[in-house]
Amino acid sequence: MGARLGGGDQWAGIPSATYQVGAAAAALVWGVALDRLGRRPTLMLGMGAGAVGAALACNAVAHHHLPWFLFGVLLMGMAQSAIQLGRFVAAEVHAAADRGRAISRVVVGATVGAVFGPLAVGPAGTAAARAGLDPLAGPYAVSAVLFVVVVVVLGLFLRPDPRELGRRLESAAAPGAVVEPRALARIFRDPLAALAVATMVCGQLVMTMLMVITSVHMAHHHHPLSSIAAVISSHVFGMFAFSVVSGRLTDALGRIRVIAIGAALLLAACATAPLSLRVVPLAASLMLLGLGWNFCYVAGTTLLADRLTAGERGRAQGFNDFLIGGVSAAGSVLSGAVFAGAGYTWMAACGGVVSAVLLAVALAVGATPRADRAAAPA
Repeated sequence: MGARLGGGDQWAGIPSATYQVGAAAAALVWGVALDRLGRRPTLMLGMGAGAVGAALACNAVAHHHLPWFLFGVLLMGMAQSAIQLGRFVAAEVHAAADRGRAISRVVVGATVGAVFGPLAVGPAGTAAARAGLDPLAGPYAVSAVLFVVVVVVLGLFLRPDPRELGRRLESAAAPGAVVEPRALARIFRDPLAALAVATMVCGQLVMTMLMVITSVHMAHHHHPLSSIAAVISSHVFGMFAFSVVSGRLTDALGRIRVIAIGAALLLAACATAPLSLRVVPLAASLMLLGLGWNFCYVAGTTLLADRLTAGERGRAQGFNDFLIGGVSAAGSVLSGAVFAGAGYTWMAACGGVVSAVLLAVALAVGATPRADRAAAPA
């Protein structure tokens, strides 16, 4: 749609970039709103923004209007950042011993979207064409309807507000204790909180760098589109299919051990991806990449939730997701630059270095007495 509405291929990546900008910038806004307004109102506002954005994008596609299309996509990106913060909301209404599994169930929900979302594009496009609209308007119309459904579900069923449940859990764990919310700088001076953020940021960076450029790498070696799709599908499978396992391991083995396992899997993926141009080995490497990302994402999210009080969660988690969004954009740009200048092997080596550093830091932090709670089974 970017190329079509913009009048040239140079516009093809602009909608995606706009979406990522919306997601990264809104994470800070939603983070503050989570603390001030509560979890339910903030999530409803986020989904409402997505509904408006999808409706605007649908109308813009139908009427071939690029500025309104980009504004709609920007709002949908903002909604995506609210969706991502939902995993922290799930974490705070569970005791520490169950948080990994709670977060993994939210990530499993992304599996359903990843599988059925693309399958809905064809029927939605057909329905739009029958209505006399551009077929690409159909998926945006369906998205608008789904966002509205989620707003209604949240309003009716997300009660009481998870913020209140989180406060009750804190009061039950430490009766009579009154904890003043810390400034962000003080929160991230905590080595475990810093490790949690570094885990998610590094995992996202390595995953984005290798995943984004693998399809280009395969195309340069004349792989058909079906083979490229199979490799990317294996990556998506690795990202989401084992979420329940990673959540259980996070609760059973401890956060830091699972972070170390995730970093090791990322390192293995970066080391093996350049070794073969055949589809099966590449698919296996990309699946390892997705699995390593999943372990880092679930364990890092759980560890960060452990280190925050109810009054700190919104701001700190919003800032964390802002960093993740920025790294996603930077990783996409960096992977293309390194690939163009030095090739796929060097690009994978860059990801390997980041993974190795994360692994070393996790092992070092896990060996300190202060990490006992996060490293030991909950």
